[in-house]
Amino acid sequence: MSQISKELKLAVLIDADNVPYSNVKGMMEEITKYGTPTTKRIYADWTRPNANGWKNVLLEHAITPIQQYSYTTGKNSSDSALIIDAMDLLCSGKLDGFCIVSSDSDFTRLAIRLRESGMKVIGIGEQKTPKPFISACDRFIFIEVLDGATKKKPSKKIQESETKKETEKASIKSNNKIQKPLNKIDEATIELIESTIEDIADDAGWAFLGDIGNMIVKKKPEFDPRNYGFVKLTPMMKSMTDILEIDERESEKKGIKYVYVKLKYS
Repeated sequence: MSQISKELKLAVLIDADNVPYSNVKGMMEEITKYGTPTTKRIYADWTRPNANGWKNVLLEHAITPIQQYSYTTGKNSSDSALIIDAMDLLCSGKLDGFCIVSSDSDFTRLAIRLRESGMKVIGIGEQKTPKPFISACDRFIFIEVLDGATKKKPSKKIQESETKKETEKASIKSNNKIQKPLNKIDEATIELIESTIEDIADDAGWAFLGDIGNMIVKKKPEFDPRNYGFVKLTPMMKSMTDILEIDERESEKKGIKYVYVKLKYS
């Protein structure tokens, strides 16, 4: 799937209360695929013990912590601080988009408002994120499919674990698959792919894979081949040869191929 755009100037706003700190490296690497994070802020009540895990990773990734005390028990005041800052940044006119890192549906209206103002909005959160927030974003990425989204090993096994991960990572990439997919390619996913191909296919029934990926994300912001166990969209499509035909066409540039897809019954 093609990226939303290159060199977008992005504001990364992280709700520390609703995402795990262990995934920050994978999150920041993912964000750079869509643009340059010119502003990186994280919101929490840093006096609370549950925020301690984040403190160790902020300097490494140059993320600015924003202190927000909880004025009332049971209320998340960090949400309000993040929203206010987002609107201030929007009015500055220096950004092309926002990356909101949270699994909280309270940011649904913020995402809608930012898009109404012409901003690209990328959401990152856990699979439990409510559907309204996911749908309000241009693109939504589940933390569980990012690098580093694994449970921490006991300290005495850290070195052994890291070596094993690197070996597995190389094997995974060579097979164009990832382990433990979040979802199966169900009937709804197949219907989404089929309808998208029909929408953009030429008279002969062929559709360019890049256009297919972009259109699917517009219809379903959380769509990601990694959710189904595939590193890229191409191997995912090639796994569906019972309903799809694949045509890899040579481009004018040596070594580059354009992938086209066609429904077998078209």
